[in-house]
Amino acid sequence: MSTTQQTIQQKLQTTFSPIHLEVINESHMHNVPEGSESHFKVVLVSEAFVGERLIARHRQVNQALKEELDGGIHALALHTMTPDDWFNKGGTVTDSPPCLGGSKQG
Repeated sequence: MSTTQQTIQQKLQTTFSPIHLEVINESHMHNVPEGSESHFKVVLVSEAFVGERLIARHRQVNQALKEELDGGIHALALHTMTPDDWFNKGGTVTDSPPCLGGSKQG
């Protein structure tokens, strides 16, 4: 049985044929039970995004992951780029901000 993280990775690989793909489970950064798969960060670099606006890219990813988003995924941070975008950013993305929800508020 595959994990949610593996399922996301497989679906995005199949749908977008990316030149770079990272699916990072960030659930541990949130107020969720240990071992949860509810918060993910996706870095997806694909030729499929050339000429597409950011909102269209996100809609494409959301459609590919509809089943998972309708299920247990609470948050999905998307970094969708063309190969040129990725190159211009030096192959990096920003870190996710710390969680301020639930009982972690200070």
